[in-house]
This record gives sequence, structure tokens and C-alpha cells, in this order.
Amino acid sequence: MFRRKALTLLPMTMMIFVAGMALAQFGPQMRRHVTNQLQRLNLVPATETPKEASRVQIEVVGDRRVITANGIPDHKVGQFPNRGNPNQIEAQQYVYRIPAEPKAAARTTPLGMQNFGICLNGVPFDPGAAEWYQGDRQGGWQYEALSGAVPLGIDANHAHVQPNGAYHYHGLPSEFLKELGVPKNSHSPLIGWAADGFPIYALYGYKDPKDANSEIVELNSSYQLKQGARPGGSRGPGGKYDGTFLADYQFVSGQGDLDECNGRYCVTPDFPEGTYAYFLTQQWPVIPRAYRGTPSSDFARGPGRAGNGPGGNFPPGRGPGGFPPPRR
Repeated sequence: MFRRKALTLLPMTMMIFVAGMALAQFGPQMRRHVTNQLQRLNLVPATETPKEASRVQIEVVGDRRVITANGIPDHKVGQFPNRGNPNQIEAQQYVYRIPAEPKAAARTTPLGMQNFGICLNGVPFDPGAAEWYQGDRQGGWQYEALSGAVPLGIDANHAHVQPNGAYHYHGLPSEFLKELGVPKNSHSPLIGWAADGFPIYALYGYKDPKDANSEIVELNSSYQLKQGARPGGSRGPGGKYDGTFLADYQFVSGQGDLDECNGRYCVTPDFPEGTYAYFLTQQWPVIPRAYRGTPSSDFARGPGRAGNGPGGNFPPGRGPGGFPPPRR
């Protein structure tokens, strides 16, 4: 608490200036969490209609697929702000440029502080949460957003809102999938594009990845919880590996249908000759946490990044006033 009458206007002004400089240099201070146990994930009902219409356009320009969107979903959302999330949904100015004919890289790239990809309705897939045990990012114990350990005000679409008003999916976009139609007896339709240019599907694919006439099955990830207990004391939060943290999971090759990027080489209705494709799954990681190709820098979050926020570079005729009618 501030001590009343102990500070004059000039020192207070200086304090605000210094604090502002510190935030500008180092970013906002991370919240300090000490919980190490999985909690029930209480989703906010999706009962609200966004105040603005969804705007999105996807077109191939030269060797790039250019995705222009305002980030407003075309389905109902939870109430924002809410108890776990103080932010209100605001229109964004996204321009994402990805390879129209992507290629696999020599090495996979882990997902950092960036959006994994974007849904066909213009809402980013952003599975990571900027929440760390003891607020210590260097410690490596990052919370899983869908674990419920840290209340984040996530709605029934497994989405919530960043401080800049950006609505984004942390998990399966439930209402979008319902409206799009993703039946169990057919291959998933295309639901989005990853930052490296490869397509994103959800849940269902061909049992034989090379045979479009094979049985339709729900695809499973190859990640599983580690056994035993986490290190404690100065080395970690302790407690049983239960999915509270990203580090609670490990990849086991052949455990499921998908690789460490939650994808596979396969044929799909959109790519009958075959492609690498990502799949959203019921099991962790739900949204992939690594890229098979090279991700576009347009998907990096933060002020001044291309395609993110007012500083984005829009192609001619695009931007807030240059969108086509909303997708139906």
C-alpha cells in the first residue's frame, strides 16, 4: 500500500515513469503460481454473440497463401470479461503469409510464443499459456491452459481473450466444428492452416494414411503422461505428473497415430495425392506444439509484428475495410 502524504507529486511521477520504462524493457511481470495439481476445468457457457461480424479472406498470391482476418469468431462465445479473464473481445488486424506449397524442414520447430496457426474463421490457434510455476519462465514449468490449474476464464469453445482483445483457441473450437460439421463417419474437413503452410484437420482421418478408401477412425496423439512424481524443492513444483504442466507429458513414438507434431503424411479429401497434415485431437496436445515445416514469422505475437495489431502490413485492398462478406 502507498503511504499517504509521504510522497509528493514529483516523486510519484518519477516512480510511474521508471515503472513504465521497466515494463517497456522487460515486459509485464508474470503472475506467481504455486499450484501443482490438476483442477476441474470450468468452461464459461458460449451464449454471447460477438458485437462485430467475422471478416476473413484466404487467397493464394504468387507462392504465398495470404490470410487476412479481423479475428472475430463466426459463432457464439463466452461472456468476456469474466471472473478468470478481464479482457473484452476486440477486432484485430491479422495478415498471415504462409507458403502455398509448404515443405518439411530438416528439423521440427517447437512452438514458442506465437500462434500455431489460424482457423478458417480467422481466429488463431494459440495453445500456450503465459503462466509459469512461481512466475519463473526460466524454470521451465509452464502451465497447460486446459488443465484448470490456473483459472483463465476459458469458454465452451476452449478459447479466451488476450489483453489486446484477441480471441484465440486453446483447444478444440467446439462451436466452429459443430457448425462446420465434423461427423465421425467421414474424414474431417479442412479447418485451418498452420504457420508453416500445412493444412489442419480435426479428430477424424483414414485408418490407412495412404488409402482414402480405408476405414474412418478417430486419430490419437502419441503423447502420454510421465510416470511418478516431478522433482521438487529448487528443481520443480513436486507432485504427481498429472497434466498440470506441459512438461508432464512425453512423446512415445508409435503410441498413437500421429507424430511428435501431432501430424502425419497422408491423403485427405483436399489433397488426394498426399500431404503432411496436422490434426487436432481429444488428447494432449490437442493443438500441436511443434512444426514439421518452417513457421512464418507473421505468427509471432507482440506489438509491431507483421499482421498483428495496428502495425500490421496489409496487402493492397485489404485491412479492416477490405474484407469480403462473412463466411456462412
